Amino acid sequence: MIRKAFLMQLKAGVQDEYKKRHSPIWPRLERVLKDHGVSNYSIYLHSDESLFAYAEIESEELWSRIANTPECKEWWLHMKDLMLTNDDNSPVTTEMTEMFHLD
Repeated sequence: MIRKAFLMQLKAGVQDEYKKRHSPIWPRLERVLKDHGVSNYSIYLHSDESLFAYAEIESEELWSRIANTPECKEWWLHMKDLMLTNDDNSPVTTEMTEMFHLD
């Protein structure tokens, strides 16, 4: 199991809509995540617009495959109006390096 953490950025004033769109997350997207080895996935609001995400993944290879699924691409398009995104509609992310862990 690999622990993965990253930051994303919301646009101003969309926190309530962001939370609403995740409540609940689409069942078909949840299935894609689980089928690709993702578990214990949480996203936290840090400031008015900054998001901290944490997920446990089976492998980087499986994690990277999620981006090529139709469900993920549709989700990115669905969320694009709320977040800073790349040209392919994926959220702009900043990977974080684990500096300490305690089991």
